[in-house]
Parts: sequence; structure tokens; C-alpha cells
Amino acid sequence: MPGSLREQINKQSAFVSPEEEAMLNVARTAAQLGGIERAFFKRYELSPASYNLLRILRGHHNKGLSEGVRASEIGCQMVVRMPDVTRLVDRLESRGLVVRGECAQDKRVKYVRISEDGLKLLSRIDPAIPELGRSALGHLSKSELGTLSRLLEKARDEQAGSGA
Repeated sequence: MPGSLREQINKQSAFVSPEEEAMLNVARTAAQLGGIERAFFKRYELSPASYNLLRILRGHHNKGLSEGVRASEIGCQMVVRMPDVTRLVDRLESRGLVVRGECAQDKRVKYVRISEDGLKLLSRIDPAIPELGRSALGHLSKSELGTLSRLLEKARDEQAGSGA
């Protein structure tokens, strides 16, 4: 359904402000892109958050950090922050995609690392990732994509600076 957000949602009156219109556009677009992303990862029996967590763990694995990453540090590395990373790790562990371990020096510290099966799954997904980007945003030029990224980063940076 092409057109302005106001037309798409059949809004009769004008938006209160340009900021409101922009925020609602971001929310509507995020929901739409999220649907594309969820459908893509469903083929691999993953959620976007599960994929993100596996990518984080693979990054640590590739850096030679064999013990993995502290479970308490995973949340801050996620693209979309999640309140319950533990349950996400539980689901991936039950599928054999991640392994939990304890710190030898401090048993209270828990580590999570990617398993061989997790690495194999990511290697199956990797070649299809460009397809995801193209299906979601392939209609935009490289210049438009760069502008979009810079504007979103600017909006996010301002919020991070204000403690939001």
C-alpha cells in the first residue's frame, strides 16, 4: 500500500507535529521490516533475536574466546534489547546450538558459547542474508540507504545521550 503514512492508516487529521509523523513512520516501518525478518528466520526455526545471539557468540568464538561470553553481557550486545536473554539462551541450548559453562575462578559467573551445531546453522544461513536485505530494502539506492542509516543513527545517538 504505497503512499503517505497518513493515507495508509486513514488518518483524517494532520499529525500533531513532524516529530510525531516521523516517530509513527519509524514504528510502522519497523513493524513491516520485522515481519519480513521473522518470516526469513522462520525457515531456519529461529527468531531474529536468536539469530542475533548466535551471531554475537560466533563473533566471540572467532576472536578465540573459547569460553564464550558472560551471559550477563549478551543483552547489551543485542541489536534489539531483550529483557529475558536467559530464556532465549535456554531455547538455543535445548536445540544444541549453544553451550553454557561456568567460570573456573568464580562459579557465579556463567558463560555461553556457540556449539558446532550453532556454527553449522549460521554457515547455512550466511549465504541467504543478502537476500533478506534485498527483499526488505532492495528498492532503495545505495545513497538512500546511506542517508537512511545516518538519520536513524543520529536519532538513536541523541536518545542514547539523553539516557533514554
